[in-house]
Amino acid sequence: MRLSARRLNRATFARQLLLRREPVDVVEAVSRLVAMQAQDPASPYLALWNRIAAFDAADLDAAYAEHSVVKATLMRITLHAVTVEDYPAFQHAMVSSLRASRLNDRRFRESGLSVEDADALVADVLAFTAQPRTNADVEAWLDQRLGRPAPRAWWAIRTFAPVVHAPTGGPWAHGPRPAYVAARARPPTGEAAASVQHLVRRYLEGFGPATAQDIAQFTILRKPVVSAALEAMAGALVTPEGPAGAPLYDVPGAPLPDEEAPAPPRLMAMWDSVLLAYADRSRVIPPDYRTTVIRRNGDVLPTVLVDGYVAGVWRPVDGAIEVTSFHELPGEAWAGLAAEARDLVAFLSDRDIAVYGRFSHWWDAMPCCDVRVLPD
Repeated sequence: MRLSARRLNRATFARQLLLRREPVDVVEAVSRLVAMQAQDPASPYLALWNRIAAFDAADLDAAYAEHSVVKATLMRITLHAVTVEDYPAFQHAMVSSLRASRLNDRRFRESGLSVEDADALVADVLAFTAQPRTNADVEAWLDQRLGRPAPRAWWAIRTFAPVVHAPTGGPWAHGPRPAYVAARARPPTGEAAASVQHLVRRYLEGFGPATAQDIAQFTILRKPVVSAALEAMAGALVTPEGPAGAPLYDVPGAPLPDEEAPAPPRLMAMWDSVLLAYADRSRVIPPDYRTTVIRRNGDVLPTVLVDGYVAGVWRPVDGAIEVTSFHELPGEAWAGLAAEARDLVAFLSDRDIAVYGRFSHWWDAMPCCDVRVLPD
């Protein structure tokens, strides 16, 4: 079976709960989304607001507090919110990449510690973080434990050790001064092949059909590692063709809506995973807009989706939502965006009406076709 580019777009939207808001609880939604990028604390909340019918932000607060959803450094060496059921395998699959990203870094080597020194500290760090600790807490403890300052030791260890972010309060549960606690669900040890296969399968459930390159892009696992996992899983996967005939991988029975399935307008969170899950970003981002919404420093702007594709960006202004479109939009799209903006303003009013305000410098030279403040 050969799938068109538009049908791949609709497959992603169906699996990512973007064809309609679903009446599911927070943990089920996070499981279906697989992983929500979370370096800005507000983004998981806005991601779920876009996907859950009558979403209550307090439900994600509670999931964080209960550790049914955890926030940790995982795929792409970036903070993600995932379910506690997925966390052990995801961390185990990624730990080699996480370790290399820090222990091979010049900044860690300048700490005077060896790789063996860092590994030897992990068990004691996990014991110390049995209760939530701030960066300052752990750094002071490490300095005392080592008998000297060791800059970058905790920076390295917290990236690959099984520690997760502890809620610290504020409008989005995790404030500007993070705290860490040892994960309640510890990753397995030893050979990671089974965990990599778990991660690959979960990726396909949430983002497939996809190529090996897409999986490598989403995870930053090396292509041979991804290929080995796909080969080991061959009997459990299906292999449709992409628009140009290239092989794709997918899980049997996963949603594949018709390419004409309607995709309603959405005002997406910064760094929403649908924008970052593929090597070929054109599944959701038209190529002409890619460098506008994904900036060179890694910022991924809050986007406007119309008919399943990025059509502009948004930001809060004076208790409303300013939408900048990159091309002419029909009246019905603007009407849908106005309804979304009205609901988003109400949602933000209980938390932070100026969310993402520190990123507004990107709008200084924003290409546009039309700018409207919604709801008007």
